Amino acid sequence: MHHGRGYRPTRRGSYRRACDPQRRIPRFRCPTCRRTFSMQSFATSYYLKRPELLHPIAGMLVAGSAHRQIARHIGCAPATVTRLSVRLGRHARLLQGHAMAQLTQIEEPVVFDHFETFVRSQQERLGIGTAVGQESWFVYALDGARYLGPRRRSRRKRSLKRAPKKASVGAVVVSSLKVLESLLRKAPHGLELISDEKPAYIAIVRRLNAERNGSRSIRHLRHANPDRGVGSDRTVARKRDRAMFAVDLLHKLLRHCQAHHRRETIAFGRKTDSVVGRTALFAIWRNFIKHVTERRPCRTTPAMRIGLATRPWTWCDALAVRLFEGRVGFSAT
Repeated sequence: MHHGRGYRPTRRGSYRRACDPQRRIPRFRCPTCRRTFSMQSFATSYYLKRPELLHPIAGMLVAGSAHRQIARHIGCAPATVTRLSVRLGRHARLLQGHAMAQLTQIEEPVVFDHFETFVRSQQERLGIGTAVGQESWFVYALDGARYLGPRRRSRRKRSLKRAPKKASVGAVVVSSLKVLESLLRKAPHGLELISDEKPAYIAIVRRLNAERNGSRSIRHLRHANPDRGVGSDRTVARKRDRAMFAVDLLHKLLRHCQAHHRRETIAFGRKTDSVVGRTALFAIWRNFIKHVTERRPCRTTPAMRIGLATRPWTWCDALAVRLFEGRVGFSAT
């Protein structure tokens, strides 16, 4: 779709939608390609026969309801919920990128860790790299890395209908590198990174610092995952938990609210893009809609803490305008 300074489309009548006959939608003609479009082209409910389903489906997906449960509750087909969940996930990833494009710089330490889940079976694992602000709890970036898990022999010889897909070698490294590079663009004075002692994180930080020769480098604070058994020293564990509380809380909320992320479950995600998109939708809810704390009378969201919002959003605000991939100034990870 063409746009830019001096772009003036001409009016080309209007029409009414069958789902909303009371409202007239104006149409326009593009002076560049001579094709027509309407104001509905810029709405998140484009091409939808039932646009009223978009907001309740978004809320129920974040609440952890399954597609068939949502379909029974709102009175539609399960395939409709599946299609709208894909649309919502794509919109959430673009909105996350748009929010990062509006952010001037990162002024707090960032806690980074991979959230481990499954796709289609326990033989296909997915690590979602999550970068969360230590003070604001804002989710800055998300990126998925699929890898194969250990093959376990069970007494029930249940084979998959299809063989596991081949996972790329070093997917976690590529995912971590993509997230850290995107964060460095918003850290002109350097980035303070907090993570555990995973070898991939240490190697990536050394590589990025070597490429920049000290300018805009990463100060890496590592915390080991200590033994938490009976008789172990709890001092090291408490120090690690305090430093990485922001990302640990996000991972706990994901496992609590999303059924397909729990360890013992049969509700595995079917596709990697769908799982990452649904996680991005959860991150939008966490950043802009959900209050930082629900135990205290404080109506503050993580986006308000870093200056991206002045009030808590609703799903109407998050789904107000359709976003286009070519117009998002920041790569939606």
